[in-house]
Amino acid sequence: MTAQRSSRIDWLLFIVLGFMWGSSYLFIKIGVDAGLPPFTLIAMRLGIGLVLLAAVVVAARESLPRDPRTYGHLIVMGAVNIAIPFSLITWAELTVDSALAAILNAAVPLFVILIAAVFLRDERITFNRLAGLAVGFIGVVILVGFDPAKLASGNLAGEIALIGSTLSYACGAVYAKRNIHGLRPMIPAIFQVGFAFAMVTVLAFVFERPIDVVSRITPEALFAVVWLGILGSGLAYLVFFRLLGRWGATRTSMVAYLLPVYGIALGALVNSKYGARPLFERRPRSVEQP
Repeated sequence: MTAQRSSRIDWLLFIVLGFMWGSSYLFIKIGVDAGLPPFTLIAMRLGIGLVLLAAVVVAARESLPRDPRTYGHLIVMGAVNIAIPFSLITWAELTVDSALAAILNAAVPLFVILIAAVFLRDERITFNRLAGLAVGFIGVVILVGFDPAKLASGNLAGEIALIGSTLSYACGAVYAKRNIHGLRPMIPAIFQVGFAFAMVTVLAFVFERPIDVVSRITPEALFAVVWLGILGSGLAYLVFFRLLGRWGATRTSMVAYLLPVYGIALGALVNSKYGARPLFERRPRSVEQP
């Protein structure tokens, strides 16, 4: 009974994780369209996520790792699993719509099964597993009604960046499964978010003006950042590391198949670009008379 209940909880968390990450593409688009530069947006969402995760760790009175090598692995994870893909996705969504971003990232499991076969002994490639993942990806593409013409006519640089983020996510999942053991989910979650926050904040101050941006942030941008921080950068990683430890890299990465479904459904509900009423009504700016 306990194992069955745990399995049901894991599947429920899997669906919730898909929603948290699937909704992120829409809110990234809202943030960049509202004028947030990529690095600044990422730093803000990671800062909120870090505060949330720190509160969880403190409340649980969780002990921190003592092995310096563990921190080295967590730094790599912060770069490969968060800083690099977040930057690529956010930059890409300056020119690519959120639905296409979610669809291209749905290929993560296909990359994971190939990389995991090289580095993880217990996740070998079999015909059934590879065929199952391929059929799953094709099924998702058909389900969401993806038009290949949009890919051909889209911004090539943005699409390449999204494929790069997909590869980075796959490498991060396999790296975490191979090198992080014996830690409760909140520990790798807080440290990889914390290290990624430090990296991206430095980039924001070097290439952008985050203080000026924050001082004139719009309501829709603030809402997007809070959503991304609490769900996409905080709670999502607690769930991800729980599933990664229980299911393995390949199976957990299948959450990517849910992302386009949530991404397109939410876009249709709240974004006029998809034929629905906008989430936020923009008021015309007053023009000062000379």
